Amino acid sequence: MMRLSESDYDSSFSVTPDLSAHAGPSSLGGQFDGLVATNGHTNGFTPAVNGSSGGGAVMGNGISKHGKGVAKVTLPGTTLYDDSFVSREEFVRLVIQSLRDVGYIESAATLEAESGYAMESPEVSQFRQYILDGLWSKAEMALERLGVQENEGLWDAKFLISQQKYLELLEAKKATEALHVLRNELAPLNVDPDQHTLSSLIMCSEPEDVRRRANWDGASGTSRRQLLDTLHDYIPAAVMIPQRRFSALLHQARAHQRQQCIYHNSPLYKFSLYSDHRCNKSDFPRVTTTILEVHSDEVWNIEWSHDGNFLASASKDKSAIIWKRGSSIDSGSSMQDWAAHLILRDHPYSVGCLAWSLDDSILLTSAEHFIKMWNVKTGNCIRTLEDHTETVTAISWLPDGTGFITGALDRKVIIWDADGKVRDAWNPTAIRLTDLAVTPDFTRLVAIGMEVPSILSPASEPTQSRGAQTGDASSISGGNSGPVAQAGAKATHRMIVFDLATKETESSTRLEGDLTSVQTSQDSQYALINHAPNEVHLWDLHTGRVTRKYEGQIQGRHVIRSCFGGVDGNLVVSGSEDANVYIWHRESGALLEVLPGHGEGSVNSVAWNPTNERMFASCSDDHTIRIWEAPPPGVYVAEPPLAEPATSRPSSSSSAVEKGKGKTRQRPDGNGVSFASSSFGTTR
Repeated sequence: MMRLSESDYDSSFSVTPDLSAHAGPSSLGGQFDGLVATNGHTNGFTPAVNGSSGGGAVMGNGISKHGKGVAKVTLPGTTLYDDSFVSREEFVRLVIQSLRDVGYIESAATLEAESGYAMESPEVSQFRQYILDGLWSKAEMALERLGVQENEGLWDAKFLISQQKYLELLEAKKATEALHVLRNELAPLNVDPDQHTLSSLIMCSEPEDVRRRANWDGASGTSRRQLLDTLHDYIPAAVMIPQRRFSALLHQARAHQRQQCIYHNSPLYKFSLYSDHRCNKSDFPRVTTTILEVHSDEVWNIEWSHDGNFLASASKDKSAIIWKRGSSIDSGSSMQDWAAHLILRDHPYSVGCLAWSLDDSILLTSAEHFIKMWNVKTGNCIRTLEDHTETVTAISWLPDGTGFITGALDRKVIIWDADGKVRDAWNPTAIRLTDLAVTPDFTRLVAIGMEVPSILSPASEPTQSRGAQTGDASSISGGNSGPVAQAGAKATHRMIVFDLATKETESSTRLEGDLTSVQTSQDSQYALINHAPNEVHLWDLHTGRVTRKYEGQIQGRHVIRSCFGGVDGNLVVSGSEDANVYIWHRESGALLEVLPGHGEGSVNSVAWNPTNERMFASCSDDHTIRIWEAPPPGVYVAEPPLAEPATSRPSSSSSAVEKGKGKTRQRPDGNGVSFASSSFGTTR
């Protein structure tokens, strides 16, 4: 138990904090006569002499503070409350640390005196100062006094200290002394399996080279404090409390509450210590507020612009539509007005894939082996790309915005510049690609597709089957049309993870059943893969294993494209061949909602608005797109309303691009709640 002895009170707390001192982490200050401020730094604190100080405030048991004594409080028991499991000593020490972190130095000292618990011992404070002052030999000797044992990382801790010492000597151009440390201190410890990396630094002639090659910011930077952070892992936590420990516990509590909140869909800044976090189901997007109906055939794919103001849709009717949303201020409604901003008709085949540039100025579309680049402002086709020889099944802009990547059934992966010129064409992959995704950290390419049978013959002509247009899983993987069917056997599917820089295969996993779509998480750790029949899989790309399976939806004949959803990707959303939209809680796999509304046929794709956590879209074989949002404020909806689409159709036109114009009308549903349903005519 870390307590202050009776003899410590007068000496340890006879200091007066300078109230002008800045707050700072407890890892960055120092100690005077037993009072630890922060990791060895004075921060403006002046030790008092014989209890005298400016203002007359002297801390310690029985010592005056503003004219009043601070007496030690003796409480029964050792836990925080009678029925609590929390150690009172641990709790108080963490409170002391937190008070110092935020700048309440005098309050922290008062609590130490009143409770009798010191945040840490003088030996810990000395150790911190040894590291910050570069007193390496003293720091190494202090390790054992702090409880670091040989079988608990003593040699690792000594290696880290010697490594810092070695780098600082190199930085100071003391090569001979650095070599002595390398040979006599680092090498005998035999901790680092890659010793030649450190030894190669001895050839650096300038300090800048040492810092750059070692990825290290030098003795005058933060490297010593970073070393202290790392050494925390080797020193018992009860002796040297990990930095900002209370904050870490609160972050854990918040993460736990977020995971327990299955309808979580609000920013985490609303997290409060006063009550458990819980989102209201009524704020969850589960009602159709708008139906977009201009396409004359099945809608296969949708994609939001990065600013969330435009939605692109791809259809079997050989067109792509860019929808624009705006406010309904004029009508006094809280709903959004939608309009078919541009109708892009100049496609020789049905449109399968869509991708927005990072600045939302260009939209890419694919129709069989053709890729078209469209100017979003004018609707003009900038360029048509024909380097693929079979159906393009995936288009994705690179995370840095410098270009885009495409994959196709011809097994090709092509990286293009932003202007549509081929930057790099990979050698044919081992699979006929059905989808691909680049991780946001720009390190991996996750590809799915069918293994290539040895008797596979190339297709002579583009097909117009739904499967070839990324609409039918069975057609792509061996249905009644296409080259796989000619081979006479159903293909086996694989997920392949490539190192994007080297093109080397990190992992290749053979899976039974069809793999139809893939999306990666924002933290680049997970891949969401639609896996027929009737499952969506969450793969951990770090471990190469399935983390979660989401079940309930129906998929077996068609390509279904799922996505991550919610304010921080904590939801999984998918369409289904039963005309419903399914939403699961990502962490638990619990099925939250089954949303009806679409007409007969498959819901082929879903997309969550990137700037509005309470809005997503879905598209279907019923020729429509639905916008899903939370019910209007003050409106209770027992079940998702079955909004009816408008019956009018767009007039036929042979022009490549049309400007869409229409209006939104309000119509009450069966529950007496008004929702918007849009029907748009078109003008040349």
